[in-house]
Amino acid sequence: MQEKIFKPYYGLPMLIMVLILHPVAFWFFAMKMTFPAVLLGLLLLLSYRGFITVQPNRAKVLLLFGVYKGTIRSNGFYFINPFYSRKDISLRIRNFETGSAQIPEVKSHEGKILQQSGRTAGKPLKVNDKAGNPIEISAVVVWKVVNPTEALFEVDDFENYVTVQSEAALRNMASRHPYDSEDDEISLRKNPPSILDELKDDIQDRLNKAGIEVIEARLCHLAYAPEIASAMLQRQQAEAVVSARAKIVEGAVGMVEMAVERLAKDKTIKMSEEQQSDMVSNLMVILCGDRHAQPVIDVGKK
Repeated sequence: MQEKIFKPYYGLPMLIMVLILHPVAFWFFAMKMTFPAVLLGLLLLLSYRGFITVQPNRAKVLLLFGVYKGTIRSNGFYFINPFYSRKDISLRIRNFETGSAQIPEVKSHEGKILQQSGRTAGKPLKVNDKAGNPIEISAVVVWKVVNPTEALFEVDDFENYVTVQSEAALRNMASRHPYDSEDDEISLRKNPPSILDELKDDIQDRLNKAGIEVIEARLCHLAYAPEIASAMLQRQQAEAVVSARAKIVEGAVGMVEMAVERLAKDKTIKMSEEQQSDMVSNLMVILCGDRHAQPVIDVGKK
């Protein structure tokens, strides 16, 4: 639904006019002119319902007998048709954590607030990544209302709509990518900037129809599910060891090649092929070993 900006009357001149009419109503009563006195009194009482105050970063959506009349966005003191019903919408920035629940405000019979409205602590969502591994993930979504008309009339409860659709988008995004990857594939752990941009775009696509703008979406929890966490930790440790060993072997081969070429070029020591093979074997053992080398002197050969 397209938004219409409503331009109300300024409230202060109307308030002065209403106050001026009060002595007129009393004068009618004093002159025993009952009908005009009662009529003017009812009009004055009804006029007070037309005064409204719009706070900064809030909007008033106006309805007349179920017909949308417009939205007041500018803050101030105004006067509108007393028969207009108005819906107050906050345009301020809000945020929530996925997995949290809304806590309603609780009041006593006297109107005293017993429990403030708020949200519970978020619980991570358990989903399966692209590889089928169960993971726990949660995100913080920062959003605000940019079109109060659509937020009121396009969805039933726009706050609950934001929560449900954000969690659905997070689940969908997590299922499209693996938790971790060895190649250049985008993963949840290695590529947070691109993952966050994708999550924000997914949520925004779902909330466009409700007049909601997503300002930011960030992951606040990402881990393997407890039932496979220990196994995945061992896997990560093994992959780290293999990767480190591969780097060590690559460096050792380069050092041995350089040593053999240097000795052959300078001709400082003449070695047979068998001696070169022994030297290469010894150097590889020393360079690739995980312990310090212990020299052994061979005195058995002549």
